[in-house]
Amino acid sequence: MSDLGSEEVEEEAENDLGEYEGERNEAGERHGHGKARLPNGDTYEGQYANGKRSGQGLYRFKNGARYTGEYFDNKKHGHGTFIYPDGSKYEGEWVEDQRHGNGVYYYVNGDTYTGEWFNHNRHGQGTYVFSLTGSKYVGTWVNGQQEGAAELIHLNHRYQGKFVNKNPTGPGKYIFDIGCEQHGEYIHADKGEEEEEEEALTSTAPKWKATKITELTLWAPEEPLPVKTPTVIIQEPLVIEESETPAGETPLETPAEAPAEAAEPTEVTSPPKEPEEEEEGAKEDQGDQAAAGAEEKEEEAKEAEGPQ
Repeated sequence: MSDLGSEEVEEEAENDLGEYEGERNEAGERHGHGKARLPNGDTYEGQYANGKRSGQGLYRFKNGARYTGEYFDNKKHGHGTFIYPDGSKYEGEWVEDQRHGNGVYYYVNGDTYTGEWFNHNRHGQGTYVFSLTGSKYVGTWVNGQQEGAAELIHLNHRYQGKFVNKNPTGPGKYIFDIGCEQHGEYIHADKGEEEEEEEALTSTAPKWKATKITELTLWAPEEPLPVKTPTVIIQEPLVIEESETPAGETPLETPAEAPAEAAEPTEVTSPPKEPEEEEEGAKEDQGDQAAAGAEEKEEEAKEAEGPQ
């Protein structure tokens, strides 16, 4: 994280006053929008107020760095993006030329830090992502160093504990994705007096001492659910049994849904005749019979005589 080229110089110089093209106030000071070439070769285009950079502007350094953002009283102040000569970039809040507040820093090696800043340093809560391994540190920072309660997350496990000067220390635990936890603590080994001076000057990495392992729960693929066959419910037709209707009660009507039974053919009989009508009918029958008999006898007589 290089700050080379991040400091703008004053525009006044003994032999080179630079160049300016833009608006001025009544006092002749640079005021409003303008373009300037500074004595050291840097350039600025943006807003001025009473002779100083103030407001939104773009500052280009002769070494290739540039800043785009807000200014106040000739200093980076507010929100802005700074691209450094080595290609790294900071985007976030500034206070009097310092990274201060919330911001994101993109490093040349691909690492990123997102979080709080104080006086140009990572300070407060933040997340640092290591591009090479994919691991990330999520926790507290103090003056640019990992320090305080934090979580170091790896691809298949993570560590929760306390950090001091970038190193884990004291009690903590590892949580593995397979379903178990390992509790323990990081211990810093003390060097003996007989060790060589070079080894004494070399900082030793803390050693992990496990004290407890929780019950292991192995991961297993879930069994496929059995396929259920749909159940078809067949509803039997409703059968209404005929029942004798007690005397004096009205029989139940057949539901409209039930088919009406076919009526049996009824023999049509003529009403009984009166006695007088029977006697007249008998006389008419007797007369008809006598007439028919006379006609038969007459025909027989004609046949007996033969043709004449």
